[in-house]
Amino acid sequence: MNNQEIAKKVIDALGGRENVNSVAHCATRLRVMVKDEGKINKEVIENLEKVQGAFFNSGQYQIIFGTGTVNKMYDEVVALGLPTSSKDDMKAEAAKQGNWFQRAIRTFGDVFVPIIPVIVATGLFMGVRGLLTALGMTLPADVTTYTQILTDTAFIILPGLVVWSTFRVFGGNPAVGIVLGMMLVSDSLPNAWAVASGGEVTAMNFFGFIPVVGLQGSVLPAFIIGVVGAKFEKAVRKVVPDVIDLLVTPFVTLLVMSILGLFVIGPVFHVVENYILIATKAILSLPFGLGGFLIGGVHQLIVVSGVHHIFNLLEVQLLAADHANPFNAIITAAMTAQGAATVAVGVKTKNPKLKTLAFPAALSAFLGITEPAIFGVNLRFRKPFFLSLIAGAIGGGLASILGLAGTGNGITVIPGTMLYIGNGQLAQYLLMVAVSFVLGFALTYMFGYEDEKEVATEVETERLVQEETTGNIPAALQNETLVTPIVGDVVALADVNDPVFSSGAMGQGIAVKPSQGVVYAPADAEVSIAFPTGHAFGLKTTDGAEVLIHVGIDTVTMNGDGFEAKVAQGDKVKAGDVLGTFDSNKIAAAGLDDTTMVIVTNTADYASVAPVATGSVAKGDAVIEVKI
Repeated sequence: MNNQEIAKKVIDALGGRENVNSVAHCATRLRVMVKDEGKINKEVIENLEKVQGAFFNSGQYQIIFGTGTVNKMYDEVVALGLPTSSKDDMKAEAAKQGNWFQRAIRTFGDVFVPIIPVIVATGLFMGVRGLLTALGMTLPADVTTYTQILTDTAFIILPGLVVWSTFRVFGGNPAVGIVLGMMLVSDSLPNAWAVASGGEVTAMNFFGFIPVVGLQGSVLPAFIIGVVGAKFEKAVRKVVPDVIDLLVTPFVTLLVMSILGLFVIGPVFHVVENYILIATKAILSLPFGLGGFLIGGVHQLIVVSGVHHIFNLLEVQLLAADHANPFNAIITAAMTAQGAATVAVGVKTKNPKLKTLAFPAALSAFLGITEPAIFGVNLRFRKPFFLSLIAGAIGGGLASILGLAGTGNGITVIPGTMLYIGNGQLAQYLLMVAVSFVLGFALTYMFGYEDEKEVATEVETERLVQEETTGNIPAALQNETLVTPIVGDVVALADVNDPVFSSGAMGQGIAVKPSQGVVYAPADAEVSIAFPTGHAFGLKTTDGAEVLIHVGIDTVTMNGDGFEAKVAQGDKVKAGDVLGTFDSNKIAAAGLDDTTMVIVTNTADYASVAPVATGSVAKGDAVIEVKI
């Protein structure tokens, strides 16, 4: 399909133009605000060509297309009539979503994300300077001075950047914010780093008892000053007449906030910031790499929750204090393991669409964006995601043991290599990345993913070989009617949220949303397949129909928890006999769908396989007719 055809299908699957309030896009995702989430056909969208995954986050339905492609898809959906909005408009709408903690963390992200590029650039400058030094090059004095300007300026004026960005986010005048922020690091104040070094420079005592220093490198005080300042400016503007607003509002804001910032907020929150920094360093320095193990294990879970921007604050604090960022290597381990798990799925699957989805998603993870890998692949199959957390934890622990610390933040894995070239840790960094990759790949390949359709086919092939070698050839097919193996509400097979079943690739049949947790035999039959996990059964009826009963979607990942098989392969059963039981509550607790598929896998052997039930079905009700 070309981009226009995909765009049309996206709009249809979103519930049509009338269900879309607005659409925007970022570097990788189409971000859609919809009126009714229930009208979205998520299965169709997730299985469209070029779609790498889709999920709800921050009040938006986000469709991952990947860098470059998303721009083209955005142009196509807009050309087809979807209303547009800026990302700021969408953020304002999305800001209403979530609990107070999620909203607070999103605010941290909105403030610090625009600052990250200059911190990244500064870290790269440090890396280049360190590389030249490591190569034995002696830089002239003026060149050394120039490199110090490149590497130190961002941290010297960091409070100015934070206050500016905070004013912008909270609706204040950013120009007032940056001036206020620069006041906090004025040359007229004692330099905070010089005071901390214990030299001749000491704090100023205002009014004889308030110690005041510049806030060089401070993050939290600048953020609080920005929040209070922006809200104060807006309050002043409401009471000042428009005719003098231009003169009075900036004057009052700067006067009041400079006093509060230097004498109240700055000193108080500088102490709070120091305690946060001490606590952060204490966690990172836990023995045996435990700090890295913990953070590496939970980081991608935090990404899923959408509150991972809290790390921006902590990383910037560490860089401002020490020009070293241990978080970067730990986060890199988690992201590498996530990408490696996706590679393993791509290598192992026989599904061509999943292959074309997995490898670009993995590349995205290795370039620093794991959402396509998480939502497009690993979280869909669950086991790869949780096994990657284990690999990320081990990689993070190794990063802590090796003492890895980048010279910047905001870039990881492949681009992040630049942060370790000049500090003598490149070899250790590459070792940590290699270990995280190997573990993430190996765990997922061996234990985390298996093409269920392929397994069922192999079992069926083995059964046919046994029939052929033993001479136990089935009698000629007969017309028959299958009764429901599940009590509940009938669902059209095409509406099942699993493309393997809904596409008819496994054969025709029906699905049932259970109201009871019992699986019955749909006819007199022999049990040809009894999965050890208890989630699926294969039957060969006495009249020749081959029936697969599959309880739930992706329930193989539960490893039998909540399932109990009552029969074994080779058992003979009568219609209505109990094949097994299951616990729908446990399936729901695992985040899975308990819709049960009833498939005639040898559909091709019949002239017709037709569902004959609608609505609710009770034990013994006819559900499928097969005719030769």
